Amino acid sequence: MSKKALVVFFSHAGENYSVGNIKVGNTKIVADYISELTGADQFEIVTHKYDGMSYKPLCDLAQEEQYADARPEFEGVIVEGQKSKVESPKQSDFEQYDVIFVGGPVWWGTWPQVMFTFFDTYDLNGKTLYPFTTHEGSGLGSCVSDLKKAYPHADVKKGFSMYGHEVRSNRAKVENWIKGLGL
Repeated sequence: MSKKALVVFFSHAGENYSVGNIKVGNTKIVADYISELTGADQFEIVTHKYDGMSYKPLCDLAQEEQYADARPEFEGVIVEGQKSKVESPKQSDFEQYDVIFVGGPVWWGTWPQVMFTFFDTYDLNGKTLYPFTTHEGSGLGSCVSDLKKAYPHADVKKGFSMYGHEVRSNRAKVENWIKGLGL
């Protein structure tokens, strides 16, 4: 890929719908595929707020956060390939990227609220954004339109969605999407 790319994502490990208790979240697996296929660096949005929660209480909390328009705190580092990490990145650390893949699970029809905290924190306007989601029936929900609202001056491309129960056995689906982007 000729342009410098970053994968920004939130993923939830633990108890997930349809796939049970998992050590690596579905969205992280897709983010790793994207990085492997494109050479993109990664920024994982991490919040410990949901650690250890079983599926039903997590769903209830996610709905409460959405109704309250909550902004859960997060942390993360930019991992540049396998060589270095940028701890507590500043806005300027994102300037080097032309293309940013933005991913997360679909919770109650859109991104988890912690993603909106990221959107409020870092300005990705002027970038080319490729949204991707994992889900169990929601597809992209309103993630693409919500990303366009968060970054009205970004070039938000058509999104990609994948069933969470497929991510461990269907890397080819991600490969086909990436090939079709013409990057």
